Amino acid sequence: MADVIASNETILVVGAGISGLTAALEAAECGKQVILLEKNPAIGGRVSQLYRYFPKLCKPACGLEINVRRLKANPRVRLITMAEVTAIDGQAGDYTVSVHIRPRFVNENCTACGACAEVVNQEIEDTFNYNMGTVKAAYLPHNAAYPQRYLLDPSLIGSPEAQAAKAVCKYDAIDLEMQDEQLQIKAGAIIWATGWKPYDAAKIQAYGYDRFENVITSVEFERMMDKYGPTGGRLLRPSDGKEARNIAFIQCAGSRDQNHLPHCSRICCMASLKQSTYLSEQYGQDSDARASIYYIDIRVIDRFEDFYRKVQADEKVHFIKSKVASVVEDSSNGDVILHGVNTEGYHRYANHHDLCVLAIGMQPSVPASKINGGIRGDSSGFIELDINNGAIFGAGCASNALDVNRAAQSATAAALYAIQTVNRVARAEQTMIGE
Repeated sequence: MADVIASNETILVVGAGISGLTAALEAAECGKQVILLEKNPAIGGRVSQLYRYFPKLCKPACGLEINVRRLKANPRVRLITMAEVTAIDGQAGDYTVSVHIRPRFVNENCTACGACAEVVNQEIEDTFNYNMGTVKAAYLPHNAAYPQRYLLDPSLIGSPEAQAAKAVCKYDAIDLEMQDEQLQIKAGAIIWATGWKPYDAAKIQAYGYDRFENVITSVEFERMMDKYGPTGGRLLRPSDGKEARNIAFIQCAGSRDQNHLPHCSRICCMASLKQSTYLSEQYGQDSDARASIYYIDIRVIDRFEDFYRKVQADEKVHFIKSKVASVVEDSSNGDVILHGVNTEGYHRYANHHDLCVLAIGMQPSVPASKINGGIRGDSSGFIELDINNGAIFGAGCASNALDVNRAAQSATAAALYAIQTVNRVARAEQTMIGE
């Protein structure tokens, strides 16, 4: 790929999750030229990994499908996947951005027929499913991926299986000679929408995530519910494959804790309330399945309050006001045992559950301090709206811990800031020409 031809009236959007997509599309639909970078082989970010999301309990395809259609239809947006920013130079209205692009080893001739995967036996960790399984080293990122194109893992290159994949492809789509590429992109404004990552649950030693198989995170629970996920849409315990019917949800797992993440991650309460409804969906309203939510306090706002009241009224959902002290394992059956004190009455408990789900905290995927260009962020690494950041604007969960709805709103605001910047650049250039 040759260097991208762009100008100081171009808007560069880094990250193609729901926030980056929203910002890029809204800027382009206002007539601006946009380059959209995504480090992964497919767009969609964390939203594409959800089973359902608020506010309407939609499946990810609900919002992403619409945005993919808008993206395909808009010639003003140029999407580049497997691309990461390595350096930013310049100032507001005149940035030069260095970008590194990793090879896919599959070109645009790919029809996603899957023939290459059929002749490949080597497997790699399935990162889309949070490493809860493996996939072939020739793979489609996920069932709804866009671009709908396979890729080969670099570990496959140079092997007989890579040659077999090339030989079986009827469309000449396998290109084993692809190399890393470097681009220089000119832009007047940059929208940084690199999203969030789950806090490392293994750091919360008292909860035993790295020791007990039946302690998982909320993001892993989402993937278990998806029929394309690691368990085919069934709530199965990792230890023995047994159906999980008695499930504990621990709130603030890593959040609001000076030893971990000092901030409230905002989505965690709603995530557990939402996930408690999955049990009835999985087993039926009349089943014996039940959820226990261990919480410090429940933080819900706006229309979500009604949902909270609805979950509270469900007799199969039990709320326990407590910061769980520790989680241990019953070695006889793999059950997890939660220890703590219920602060409503100060009763000590040692409650057994089939499965424990940690409502894991949210932190920026790329802290502000790690962004080239000296970007200012808050104490948690989220990008602040600061005049010293020039025309580099945070969007979505790069700027704060946000749910999907608010992340999209944040992206719209970032797009407006970026549009104002390039408009000023255009006016200044026109003035100079007039003189």
